[in-house]
Amino acid sequence: MPAQKAQKQQSPSGRPLEHPDRADIRLECVLHALSDPMRLQIVRDLAAGEGELNCSVFDLPVSKSTTTHHFRVLRENGVVRQIYRGTAKMNALRRDDLEALFPGLLDSVLTAASLQASRLDTAS
Repeated sequence: MPAQKAQKQQSPSGRPLEHPDRADIRLECVLHALSDPMRLQIVRDLAAGEGELNCSVFDLPVSKSTTTHHFRVLRENGVVRQIYRGTAKMNALRRDDLEALFPGLLDSVLTAASLQASRLDTAS
C-alpha cells in the first residue's frame, strides 16, 4: 500500500531509499504499516528513543531479512524516514508529517500500544 510519489536517497550500494512526500501519505497506508506487532514495536522503540536509531539496535525476534522488510513497509508508507550515515542506516519517526496529516493519531496509537502491553504483561 505504499504512496505513489516518493523522494529518493541513494544508498551506499546505489539502491535508492524511497520515501513518500508528506502530501502523498495516506491514512490507510499508515494504519496498515502500524497493524503488524513487529512494526508497532519498531515505532514504539523509535518514539521512546532520542532522534535517529540505527537498524542494529532493534532486537526483534525475527530474521534480519524480515526486519528489513518491516522497516521498508514503515518507510514506504510514510511512518519512518531512513537515511544513510556512512554505512549505517538510521531511522527516525516522521512525527511532524504524521501529526500534520493525522493530528493525534501517532500519540493515540502509542498510548494504546503501551496500555495493551501493560495489560498483557499483567495477565500472564
